[in-house]
Amino acid sequence: MAVWPITLVVTTLSITFAPMDLGIIAQFFLGAFLLVQGMGLFTLGADMAMLPMGEYMGAFLTRKRNVYLLCGVAFVMGVLITVAEPDLTVLANQIHGVPNLVLILTVALGVGIFLVAAMLRILFRIKLKYMLLALYAVVFIVGIFIKPEFLPMAFDSGGVTTGPITVPFILALGMGVANVRSGKEAEDDSFGLVALCSVGPILAIMLISLFFPNLENVSQTEAASLPGTTMEVMNSFAVEIPHFLGEVAIALLPIVVLFVVFQLFALHLPGSELRRMGVGVMYTFLGLVIFLTGVNVGFLPMGQYLGHHLAAEKAWLLVPLGALIGYLVVRAEPAVHVLNSQVEEVSSGAISKSAMMMALSIGVAASVSIAMLRVLTGISIWWFIAPGYLIALALTFFCPPVFTAIAFDSGGVASGPLTAAFMLPLALGACGAVGGNVLEDAFGVVAMVAMTPLIAIQILGVVYRVKTRRIKAEDMPEEEEIIDV
Repeated sequence: MAVWPITLVVTTLSITFAPMDLGIIAQFFLGAFLLVQGMGLFTLGADMAMLPMGEYMGAFLTRKRNVYLLCGVAFVMGVLITVAEPDLTVLANQIHGVPNLVLILTVALGVGIFLVAAMLRILFRIKLKYMLLALYAVVFIVGIFIKPEFLPMAFDSGGVTTGPITVPFILALGMGVANVRSGKEAEDDSFGLVALCSVGPILAIMLISLFFPNLENVSQTEAASLPGTTMEVMNSFAVEIPHFLGEVAIALLPIVVLFVVFQLFALHLPGSELRRMGVGVMYTFLGLVIFLTGVNVGFLPMGQYLGHHLAAEKAWLLVPLGALIGYLVVRAEPAVHVLNSQVEEVSSGAISKSAMMMALSIGVAASVSIAMLRVLTGISIWWFIAPGYLIALALTFFCPPVFTAIAFDSGGVASGPLTAAFMLPLALGACGAVGGNVLEDAFGVVAMVAMTPLIAIQILGVVYRVKTRRIKAEDMPEEEEIIDV
């Protein structure tokens, strides 16, 4: 249900506005099939293993009441998970002029530091909105002084580092820490970790700009070699599978090893629970390998081809098409489903999965259409990022705190591997066709996708607050209030 709409849109384009060879269509269809299988396995595995691991570890660390232990574990996990995040590698490969290792390690340190800050916020009950106001004030002040081409990439990095491996574990870790406390505030504080972890990479890239002032403006054009036969299509997937097997194994290994250490020396969970979680880890591993193979081999070349062809032949289509694809793409992001399920659980059904998904879809649709407009016109990202974040931060004073935390979490979650491997190539291909500045015009699509859900979800929160106040004024029962929302 999440994948077939975007498959239908691309198929329609392939026989109308953007005719293409049978090879790339077959490659895309096989990628879509793998996407479905991978999402199913990954979501099941996250429920069985990743979420319980994070909750058990977070609860134990909080009960120990050792701030140094909590901060140390949070920092190490933040760094290790980010280094292995596949989305960050995709972004690093697109930035010419900064060594990949330097960029990845700097961003990982940023995530580690801000994950510690997020944990301390929960322990010391600091209001999330005040931390966000202070941090984004620093981000925008620093942003004024860096070179323009670094700004889109800095905000892009904030979205790509919170990918399918990072999000479930970090969300669960936060819930585990918050659940040791009691009361409504603890429930509100269980979200917001992804929000703060997204700030670290932005500041890290801005720091890098001081030492690597010159970037190469490499134009992205159509894929040089596309598969022509069924055998070539199959080979294109078979060649990449070992690569993603290694990537996902390296990404999951730190979490599994750390959990084993906790199990041996602290948790002592029963064998039945360990067997269930072991099966969940295998599902997570296989699902993510299949998903990433489908996305990177099947969707990436299609996005690049569509962007280049439409910008060259039917440029006027890019903005409405971007809105439609953005609306559909977010529904196929695996971590989005994990977030929506947790939101529904924590809010006891008051915030339904369908309402969350609709708000995210509308927000991402708006962001991708704006990103395509930037590609065609060359308008600076400042004109969208600055007012967008000002609106998002202003809304924090009008909506319930839990909605603010969920909104800023959802910004990082919505910009996952499908966005990096389909929407970014779409923008790069279009920018190459119109002769724009790739660094300033094409980059920033992930940043836009990460920003607009902040506004959309908080507007949902304002509506929720208005509705509940009206219902309370009419002396309606609490159960009826929840059903109405």
